[in-house]
Amino acid sequence: MEQLRYMLDEIINGDLMTMTLSGARTSSGPSKVKIRPVMVKDQMKFQASEYVDTKVLHTNNDPNVMEEKILGWMEKDFKQLQAQTRKLDVTVLVSKKGKVTIKKKTKTQDMLKTRDKEGAADLKTPQKADGDRDPFSLVAAHNREKRYILKEGSPVDFLVDLGVMTKDGKVVRSRYDKFRQINRFLEFVQDILPALDKGRTVHIIDFGCGKSYLTFAMYYYLKILHGYDIEVTGLDLKKDVIDHCNALARRYGYDRLRFLHGDIASYEGCDSVDMVVTLHACDTATDYALYKAVAWNARVILSVPCCQHELNRQITCDLMAPVLQFGLLKERMAALVTDGLRGELLKCAGYKTQILEFIDMEHTPKNILIRGVKESGKRPFALSKDYLSCKQLLGVEPTLEKLLAAHFLNNREEG
Repeated sequence: MEQLRYMLDEIINGDLMTMTLSGARTSSGPSKVKIRPVMVKDQMKFQASEYVDTKVLHTNNDPNVMEEKILGWMEKDFKQLQAQTRKLDVTVLVSKKGKVTIKKKTKTQDMLKTRDKEGAADLKTPQKADGDRDPFSLVAAHNREKRYILKEGSPVDFLVDLGVMTKDGKVVRSRYDKFRQINRFLEFVQDILPALDKGRTVHIIDFGCGKSYLTFAMYYYLKILHGYDIEVTGLDLKKDVIDHCNALARRYGYDRLRFLHGDIASYEGCDSVDMVVTLHACDTATDYALYKAVAWNARVILSVPCCQHELNRQITCDLMAPVLQFGLLKERMAALVTDGLRGELLKCAGYKTQILEFIDMEHTPKNILIRGVKESGKRPFALSKDYLSCKQLLGVEPTLEKLLAAHFLNNREEG
């Protein structure tokens, strides 16, 4: 059922319109279940309507609870699941032996326009009772009014120049995924505001900033919207991109935002940093960025890793040979192990660490974000027993461990 779980992770969100579970395996349970998003006291829930004999039983569930219920129903009670989201039509078939077959069909632009018009019309319809209106209109309103930090309809200069918005603030349809990604990133920034000192200048470095959608968004959110005294540096290897971003920063009057040409491993442009951001730094470049953040004693780390090849080349484990013999599975497992060990190493270095979903798998498979917030008080760096057991089992030597061990060893010798 893991394949089904991944699919549900993708669609149990604000884009889901309807879902139906049918093809009951027995006569003792519900004959079908219908699921839709509803708003309950300004919170998005998922309403399950179970059809049992002549009765219909309704329950409102949080997304994670709804997902587990669906998995249970499809494992024991139903053969088929059909779902509609804003962008997809999904059909799931589960055989008697538990084989899961998933088919997805992407909706055409004409279908999306029709759905959008229907949703807009429903927004004008008076609400009879909580959850009675079309679920798409409810969730669409929730998305526009509640979920997005940068709201559609309010033009932002850098989003217009970067092609995400039109001049009147309308999100360009083909860039809507980028608009959602930017807002999702700002939610992570919003969460760590208590860790940033508003009484002094906050130094932020964005390693591998690229076209800098998120760098500009972070500056706009912290400096323009919230009045933080910040200095932001974006670093990237592409000189033409750096020149373009500097020109945009000058045009907007973002005088505390600059972009430099250079790589992560050799950057020595400062002695201390409050926040380090690294998005899609390839392979061990992420390790060097995390190492720099720890060495600077950064208060906050936000990292979206990419292309985790190092451990894929190293990993060996006789106990897991039946899994590791398949290249695709080994690659995916190595990527997860890489980021899991990175998270554990940050904990060993004194950071409260979380592994979070950055953006829906529908948009990019590179959807893991490592967030570290420095914990108060000092403690010696020491590798945990769990970390040592895991690396021994898998036969790996992560770059981040070597960098951190050398750093803390040098600090002890100098002390």
